[in-house]
Amino acid sequence: MKRVLVTGGGSGIGRGLAQAFADAGHAVTITGRRADALAETATGRDMTCITADVCDEAAIDALFEQPFDIVVANAGMGRAAPLTDVSLDDWNQTLAVNLTGTFLTFRGALRTMKAGGRLIAIASTAGLQGGPRIGAYCASKHGVIGLVRSVAQEVAKKGITCNAVCPGFVETDMATAAVAFVMQARGVDEARATQMVVSGNPMGRMIDVDEVVSAALYLASDGASSINGHALSVSGGEI
Repeated sequence: MKRVLVTGGGSGIGRGLAQAFADAGHAVTITGRRADALAETATGRDMTCITADVCDEAAIDALFEQPFDIVVANAGMGRAAPLTDVSLDDWNQTLAVNLTGTFLTFRGALRTMKAGGRLIAIASTAGLQGGPRIGAYCASKHGVIGLVRSVAQEVAKKGITCNAVCPGFVETDMATAAVAFVMQARGVDEARATQMVVSGNPMGRMIDVDEVVSAALYLASDGASSINGHALSVSGGEI
């Protein structure tokens, strides 16, 4: 049994990750800003729920008084808008949650993590390519990939690995928001908007949460001990 931490565990990919690690017999701790959402994730499973914001340095540092074996920096956010409509507050918030939150999580984890440890960031295909109307999101996720590759070099000789999972559009609330934005901006119905959102995926569909979870479980496994500094695309061939 390993000790696992998943940030942003209250919904979407984070919920899927936490439940999968718990079902595999690991001791799982989840964090997020909403206690009710964390409790829902933990329903029927033995998990530790801690209300914490990944942008809160003290709160994140406090998580790592005891070492974790597997740490998944999953908490994230994103809004679609032309760059000219992005406020400085929106820009700063996006980078704070997606990039600084990952930095704080990884930094805290490495202060106590032992050999065999796994650091995993849930990034995005937006960390590997640009995209219209998602400048802040792309910038933050490119930063996450850069951080992962740098950390991987630092920890390689310590027996720790650091990798990223880069999904395309996943069937989550964030994807639903993207579809709604396209419906409003383009004046199309939901079916057409969905088709437009997933047009970059050669499979022509949303990625399932379980597909992202499976990739993370692999990177956390003993069989992935030589996979380090990698950005694993889960995107149907988009990347």
